Amino acid sequence: MRRIITIVIGLSVFIGFSQTNDIDSLAIELAFQEQDSLKVETSLKLVQSLLDTQEYDRALKYVIESEKLSNTLNYKKGIAEITYYKALIYAHKNDYINAISGYNKSKRLFNTLKDTLGVAKVNNSIGLIEIKRGNFTKGLQFSLAAINELEKRNLVNELNLAYSNLANAYYNIKAYDKAIEYYIKALEVQERLNDTSSINESNSKLAELYSFKKEHRKAIQYFEKVLASSESDNDSIRGHIYPKLGGQYLEFNDYSKASGYLVQGYNINIRNDNKADLLITLNNLGDLNIQQNRLVLAEKQLLEAGEIAKNIDNKTELLKHYKLMKTLDSTRRRFDKAFVWQREYYELNNALKRNDVTVNTNNIEPQLLELDPNFDKPDVTSNTAQLTNTSISETDERYNKFKLIFYALLAALAIVSTFLILIYLKRNSNIKYMQELEEKNIKIELQNEAFLEQTKHLENVNNVKDKLFSIVSHDLKDSLSSINGFIDLLKDGSLSREEFDNLIPELSENANNASLLLFNLLNWSKSQMQSLEPKPTLFDVQEVFEEKINLIEQRIESKGITLVDHSLRDFAYADRSMFEIVIQNLLANALKFSKNGDTITISNHISNGSCIISISDTGIGISKQNIEKLFKNTSFTTVGTNNEKGTGLGLSICKELVELNNGKIWVESTQGVGSTFYVQLPKSKPA
Repeated sequence: MRRIITIVIGLSVFIGFSQTNDIDSLAIELAFQEQDSLKVETSLKLVQSLLDTQEYDRALKYVIESEKLSNTLNYKKGIAEITYYKALIYAHKNDYINAISGYNKSKRLFNTLKDTLGVAKVNNSIGLIEIKRGNFTKGLQFSLAAINELEKRNLVNELNLAYSNLANAYYNIKAYDKAIEYYIKALEVQERLNDTSSINESNSKLAELYSFKKEHRKAIQYFEKVLASSESDNDSIRGHIYPKLGGQYLEFNDYSKASGYLVQGYNINIRNDNKADLLITLNNLGDLNIQQNRLVLAEKQLLEAGEIAKNIDNKTELLKHYKLMKTLDSTRRRFDKAFVWQREYYELNNALKRNDVTVNTNNIEPQLLELDPNFDKPDVTSNTAQLTNTSISETDERYNKFKLIFYALLAALAIVSTFLILIYLKRNSNIKYMQELEEKNIKIELQNEAFLEQTKHLENVNNVKDKLFSIVSHDLKDSLSSINGFIDLLKDGSLSREEFDNLIPELSENANNASLLLFNLLNWSKSQMQSLEPKPTLFDVQEVFEEKINLIEQRIESKGITLVDHSLRDFAYADRSMFEIVIQNLLANALKFSKNGDTITISNHISNGSCIISISDTGIGISKQNIEKLFKNTSFTTVGTNNEKGTGLGLSICKELVELNNGKIWVESTQGVGSTFYVQLPKSKPA
């Protein structure tokens, strides 16, 4: 290895020494030549050598001298070449304005001389500048225009630059297939030139492009070529490649190789404090540990990755972080947190898509992927401008003659303008006054509408109050009067203890009826006064069934009814307290309209991402005429099998509560056979 390094250093020194000798010999030759075109040609060779060694200031001195001599001799080929080299020096110094101006001037000269190679070199150089400045579509056209001539002449140095420029431009406009095509062409030329750093850059770009296209085998192949190069001992290269290579092996579930590369990448990037590559490493390590069920370690790595992504504003890796956190929390059955990560992922993803759409919309240049033969045609407007300038210069003398007339017209124009401005201001004042009147009228109309809505709301509240008092005074009074009557008889001694014990079931039934009646009245009045707001969460419906069955278990046994529980552990996304009210009402109704020996069955199942709950009974059933009245916002009621009373509001409350939670409720019933009530609720937050 040491011998190879020694040989490389020796070759570099030899090449540098050789170039210095060439420059010195050309400088000596130039000093003794006569002032003719041959001296210009020698000077051009010297300038090219100085540019190759990046001695731009020294090269510029020879360019200026050669320019003077070429102009003196009227040597057009020399003038064109010197103009091109001068623009090239400006470009290396990042003086883009002078560089573009020089390139265009030299191009016109080369076109006059019909020098196709000169035109191709200029186009290639302009393409490089435009691509560097982010004008990718424009740069593409210039570079494409140069390719044919450069390929025909087999100018490998220029082709290397042209292919790389084209590949970079296609990469930036996301034309990945074209970018791959030209990176491969650039790679072939770079291997002929033995340009190691450019080879590594092309291999790295090809690996990333194949990764974007999900061709992971090819991506691995090119990443490993970078690692196999002589420059791969550099920590910055390995720290950049290892995390990406580990991620590619992870796509094939090759955990051993993925782990090896990711751990090495982690150590290098921690040591060098390289946040960007450390972020990629941590995300891929988190993914690896999730797949291998090391969830605690995965969470630690992903949380660290999230902090780095936000600090360095890497939205692509932050998006991947959100997706992995959602997977992690879903695996750990922390569905509430998983929902949060899912929302963060969609919000960021949509923001990135909107940004891409905005960029594409604002991009005035069309995305031309192939060479447009008219891309470099002269602009008609510029020709028109030149003609106009010529016309102006020809009429200057006549203009001076009519100067007095012009001043007179100018004064008249000023007077007319003043008059028009006064008229305009007066008109604007009138328009503003009319607008203010219209705004006041609109405000009055809006206030009137608000008063009408408030009046209507108060009328509704008053109607609810009257209805509430009517039901309380009638139904609730009956239940409470019955209970008081039993208690008074017991207190007066009119009933023996044994007789009272026999009446306890009836007393309990009256108390239950009064409790359910009051429960439904309060919820109904609350819904009618528009103060119900659901607070949805993810909860287990089986737990609610168990709680509500315990409340009516004694009443079921006393009435001689069989309860069949087919409920399963399942989750719904709704307001749990509202769901409990619905279940309590439906169970109470099933019990109310069932008789001794009947069966009540509860069950639930999943359908198209929804949770469907059913409560059925083999009771007296409901007629077709009455089914239509069940869910109306009116107090429709019938007595139960033991003459149980109700408000007639329970099912209308159930319908409103279910719909508030984005669900549906319906019934299927046959009179004399039984009824089944269904409730459908979402399993996740609706989009």
